[in-house]
This record gives sequence, structure tokens and C-alpha cells, in this order.
Amino acid sequence: IKTLAGVPDLNISSPKQLGEVLFEKLKISPDAKLTKTKQYSTNEEELMKYINSHPIVGKILEFRSLKKLLSTYIETLPTLVNSKSGKIHTSFNQAVASTGRLSSNNPNLQNIPIRDENGREIRKAFIPSPGDFVILSADYSQIELRLMAHVSGDEQMLDAFQHGADIHSATAAKIFKVPLSEVSREQRSRAKTANFGMIYGISAFGLSQRLGISRTEAKDLIDGYFATYTGVKKYMDSCVAEAREKGYVSTIFGRKRYLADINSNNGTVRGLAERNAINAPIQGSAADIIKLAMINIHRELEQSKLQSKMIIQVHDELVFDVYKPELEKVKAIVKTCMEGAIELKVPLEIEMGIGSNWLEAH
Repeated sequence: IKTLAGVPDLNISSPKQLGEVLFEKLKISPDAKLTKTKQYSTNEEELMKYINSHPIVGKILEFRSLKKLLSTYIETLPTLVNSKSGKIHTSFNQAVASTGRLSSNNPNLQNIPIRDENGREIRKAFIPSPGDFVILSADYSQIELRLMAHVSGDEQMLDAFQHGADIHSATAAKIFKVPLSEVSREQRSRAKTANFGMIYGISAFGLSQRLGISRTEAKDLIDGYFATYTGVKKYMDSCVAEAREKGYVSTIFGRKRYLADINSNNGTVRGLAERNAINAPIQGSAADIIKLAMINIHRELEQSKLQSKMIIQVHDELVFDVYKPELEKVKAIVKTCMEGAIELKVPLEIEMGIGSNWLEAH
């Protein structure tokens, strides 16, 4: 970075110095955004606009990412190892997240990176107990979309899941009006973003930002989605209407999420409450289901007097420290308890992986 900048004593951690190098010395853009303190803005969102303008931009973003990994995980996690057990112990909170999801702190083991290639390497540090043990990871497959199919009763979505179709390809085929066999990777990727975005009540603007397309294209995509999955649109409208009337929405188990701002006069505040009205029953039901599965798995492991233990929950994923001779028995218990936690109109499915560390197992 210092070589590309031509400034040997550059402090890469100084936004002020970086801004001056990027926008005055290298002149990567004439339209630099200024902060309230009249400095050049060098936050991630701003720098991403110039990622193709100069090779230094990508290097700066990579430096920041690596610096965060170093301070947050690599330097910190070893200091948190318990001297007696030789392990890291987290605390799980039952009633912090408003959707009903578990949260984790001291330390937070639910935010160990997985999407970023460098960040993923952190998971290699999480290994099984010494001796004849392995890590087993079990992850619900598309549980929120399956719940959307269940609660909305949309026939197209139900049919796709009931017949084991790839929901993203099936969605792309319907939205873009092409045969399933001719769906391109790009079309599937867009359909996947739309599928998950709808659960969160994504807007045309939000979808356009995420896909890097125009707002008009994004609106056409959303219109095509709702024309395909008419039941989903009806469900979303009914969630908002129910929230306006009652002041809350419920999970499939009847757990309520109160939405104080659902009738707010402030459009932005009300819009957020409306999106929560759509998402809370889905995300909240997924949280309820995995908690049920965890209770049943814990009970089965105890009753079977196994050495294997459930060690981490990361929303839709459960991680186990498994004694190798018990592996097949544990896999059977996990599969039965997770896929059979509740009977829906579509099958619940899990994906399992085994490895000598968490990354390998995921």
C-alpha cells in the first residue's frame, strides 16, 4: 500500500492520511465525499465505489479486513481459553434478540466469519476434544424459505420443496420464463437473492443495491416474483394487516413479537415495522424449531449415555464434539431430532459435515 501510494511513512490506519493520498495525490475520483469534519470519506461503502479505479483501493480494504481478524479473533480468542478446561466457553442468551433467536456473548461465537475467504480460516482454530474426537456440523437447509412455503401455503413454492427441486433454479425458471434446464448461473443467483430478500421484505431499491442492477430492473424482478408466488404476496400483506390490527405478529408456535411502530406516522419507522411483521414469524419460527431440536438432541445424548456433546448453536447450525466410535449414532440422533422437530407442509432437511476442525466440518 505504501509503495502504491508513493508515501513510505503513510499511516494506513489514518482515514485522514488515506483520504489525502487517494483523492489529492492519486486523484482516484473528482467526486470524493466529505465527512462532517470536512475529511475525505474512506469508509468501506465509499471505497467500494472506487474498487476498479486503482489497485490501492482493494489493498486498503484487504488490510482493514485482516486487521480486524487479527484484533477481534487471532489475538483475542487465545486469551479467553479457560485454564481448567482448556476450552473457550460462551454464554447463550435466550431473550435478547427480539426475533427469539439465541444470541451469544463473552465471547460471541455466533459471529465467527464464514463468508469471507480469509475470515473462514478462523474456524480452523476450533477443534474437537483431544483424542478420538471429531467436529460434526449440522445445518438446516433453507429453513426460512421452507417456513415461508408452509405459512404462506403458496402452491408453487410448496410443490418445489415437496418434489425436492432446487428452489432457486425453480424460482429463476418461473420469473425469467425459461425452461428449468436453461436457467443460467446469473439467473439463479438473482433468484436466490430475491428468495431470501423477500423474507426480509426487501424493496426494489434494496434489491437493486444488492444485485448491482437498476431500480427498474429490480422492480420488474420483484413483480415477477409476486406474479409467480401469489401466495407469498398475500401472506406478506396479511402479516402487515394483522400487525396493524393487533400490534403484534406470532410464530407458528404462538410466540408473539410486538411491533410498537406499526402504525407510526413516520414512514421510515413504519416501513421497518412492516418488514419486521413479515420477517418475525419466519425467523422466529426457525428459532423456535431449532430450540426444540436442541432440547430433543440433548435429551437423547443424555439418555444414550454418550460422551459426545452439543457445543455451539449458530442460528440454523448446530456444532457437536463427537467421540468417533459414537459418530453414526450421533448423526442418526441429530438427523431425527432436527428434521423431525415439527411436521410442516414441506420436509425439513439438514446438511451434515464432519472434520478435524469447524471449517472442515461446515
